Amino acid sequence: MTTRELIRRIGSCARIAAVLEVSGWPKPGNVHRTIDHPDARYEHFLVGSIALGHSCEDAALRGVMAASKTVEISEIQVGRFVRKAVSDIVASHSGGNTHLGTCLLFVPLAAAAAKTTVETGEISVAALRRSVREIMNSTTSRDAVDVYEAITSVSSFHELGRAQDVRAPDLYDREAKKRILSEGITLLDAMEQSSSYDTVARELITGMEISFEVGYKELTGTYNTTHNINTATVHTFLRILSKTPDTFIARKVGLKSTSNIMEAVQMGRRETMWISETAKQILEKGGLTTEEGKAFLWELDEKLQSLGKDYSPGTTADLTAAALMIGLLNGLKF
Repeated sequence: MTTRELIRRIGSCARIAAVLEVSGWPKPGNVHRTIDHPDARYEHFLVGSIALGHSCEDAALRGVMAASKTVEISEIQVGRFVRKAVSDIVASHSGGNTHLGTCLLFVPLAAAAAKTTVETGEISVAALRRSVREIMNSTTSRDAVDVYEAITSVSSFHELGRAQDVRAPDLYDREAKKRILSEGITLLDAMEQSSSYDTVARELITGMEISFEVGYKELTGTYNTTHNINTATVHTFLRILSKTPDTFIARKVGLKSTSNIMEAVQMGRRETMWISETAKQILEKGGLTTEEGKAFLWELDEKLQSLGKDYSPGTTADLTAAALMIGLLNGLKF
């Protein structure tokens, strides 16, 4: 496989993974192929899924360069390509922030996939995860600034809250960039400081533990049993949700009572634990493989949709997309 072919393949895996994730139905509470939200349609997510691919290809090229020692691993520029991906998505449609968390996971995955292929001649799950860890451990303060800019470009102050942590610069503080650069706060540092209340951040400091250990395993196991990619996608979403309360929902719910993001997420998790418990029950009833499971699943979808967009498990969707990309990079075909 030539370098050009490798880069194109990785970009395709990213696009297809994002398309499969949003097309999975019914993923309770999310936009999916039969449900739109007032501010974001299914088509917005499809277009965003295509738009993010260019930055994943750019990140893959830097992964190739790092593997061949043309650049240092710290020069892959994860933050730059996350910011570019978010910018490309915003320019591609009017549906707002459709893929921020997905971009944060896809960019290091793309770079890691290319680096791993050049170094070992293949993409194994273990080697891919090791490369993700190595790339995140080598991120810089410039990466952190770029990611901060990506986040603030699509998020309001109210949506983010305040961390109440003197180590973490406020995203909307005009001096934040100066502090990040002067104190050498890397992207890994920033994600570590956010990891207690944001699951995507936690993924980035743990080598994407949930995406690999929960999501990918459920995806491949269910697909090998059912040979149905939609069933595999939805069950992956449910499995992740059953084990990890969605921090997007928890943040939205908790911030109605406090601006302290850590307190908000803790409060929101307590108030929305029933969602994870219901997801577990749906899987126990067979999910999409049984009539009882289907009925229970549609009931949860209807309930969450009726509660409004604050009850859309967006973080779970991001991790499901990452699991799909891992699967596709490892040869999943359907």
